[in-house]
Amino acid sequence: MIKKLVLPLLVISNVTYASPIDSLVKDVEQDVIEWRRHFHQHPELSNREFETAKTIAQELNKLGLDVQTGVAHTGVVAILDSGKPGPVVALRADIDGLPVTETSDLPFASKVTTDYNGAQTGVMHACGHDTHIAMLLGTAKVLTANKDKLTGKVKFIFQPAEEGAPIGEEGGAKLMVKEGVMKSPDVDVIFGLHVWANLDVGKISYREGGTLAAVDQFKILVKGKQAHGAYPWKSVDPIVTSAQIIMGLQTIVSRELKLIDDAGVVTVGSIHGGVRSNIIPNEVEIIGTLRSLNPEMREQIREAVTRKATTIAASMNATVEVTVPFGVNYPVTYNKPELMREMLPGLQAALGHENVVQAKAVTGAEDFSFYQEQVPGLFLGVGGKPLDVKASDAPAHHTPEFFVDESGMQTGIKAMVGLTMDYMAKH
Repeated sequence: MIKKLVLPLLVISNVTYASPIDSLVKDVEQDVIEWRRHFHQHPELSNREFETAKTIAQELNKLGLDVQTGVAHTGVVAILDSGKPGPVVALRADIDGLPVTETSDLPFASKVTTDYNGAQTGVMHACGHDTHIAMLLGTAKVLTANKDKLTGKVKFIFQPAEEGAPIGEEGGAKLMVKEGVMKSPDVDVIFGLHVWANLDVGKISYREGGTLAAVDQFKILVKGKQAHGAYPWKSVDPIVTSAQIIMGLQTIVSRELKLIDDAGVVTVGSIHGGVRSNIIPNEVEIIGTLRSLNPEMREQIREAVTRKATTIAASMNATVEVTVPFGVNYPVTYNKPELMREMLPGLQAALGHENVVQAKAVTGAEDFSFYQEQVPGLFLGVGGKPLDVKASDAPAHHTPEFFVDESGMQTGIKAMVGLTMDYMAKH
């Protein structure tokens, strides 16, 4: 039997918001901590989250929810139906770990190892997805126990492969959308959280508009003419051409983007060509990543990469094949300004004005953006840094030392419950 958690309410300007819900979160806190530690100790890589999904489904079934498994390979979706008309609010958590070998001395540190792309590696929740799972399970427990105060439905989405599907596979939010996760029932709005290791515990961060960047991998194949290295005049040198292309790409951000509006990034991460010192090769391959914070800038950067590579190559009598996007590409994680402004007072009421802070844009990417292409949505940050640690000293995401203060999960649950109740009250 589910323990009844009574949700207090606060009325501000004739609109009902979820009040500070410390007592509610305290009632589920021990469960949330235990869940987090279990998932942290037993991480699984993208599209391989079999045991993770099984545990999530078991906990959701205990709540009496309508649970669906096997979505986008290993995703789990659950529906809470209030029995009353109203909107469908979706809440999302990602569930995959990373090929990182943990070095912490936590008693629940991951000891899992696996083969990844032909190499042995550890597996670790080095980006906080274990806390995301636990916070959403805690939110589900609070909302289920207070179903009588809801209108409409809540869809809990536990998504695999946010870090990217294995080579040759589909996965993540894009596949979940493709398989209909935003339908049956049709979602009206979606909310998601990400723990940040350099944000003070107890804080929620937000930003209107582009909050995490769009990502587009690109590939440029530079084709020249092979020759002996002693006779370069007999060649069309793709290596020298590639060097000029790479330098030309750096002027996209510095000379073509209106950076007072939004940031952009053009990075070349890989260049391959040639086999020995005295042979000028036929071809060179350049691979890189593009980051942008609005759709117009995204298209501008894509066009500029193709234009610069093509014209520089032509000036050297070489040719190019430009593929953009190539491989991974995510849209901008975009917090619709009207929705952000609508929900901000409720967040401030639930958490305290001083604990809801405006964030700067991040040039990392998040596939939560695929849901936001379908419906309005907000993606917020949750503080995971202990107060006695400087932000500059906090271990970075995707590193063996990554650390999250578990008390921050209370803040995440308050935010999720508050956003859900607030949106339902208004719609």
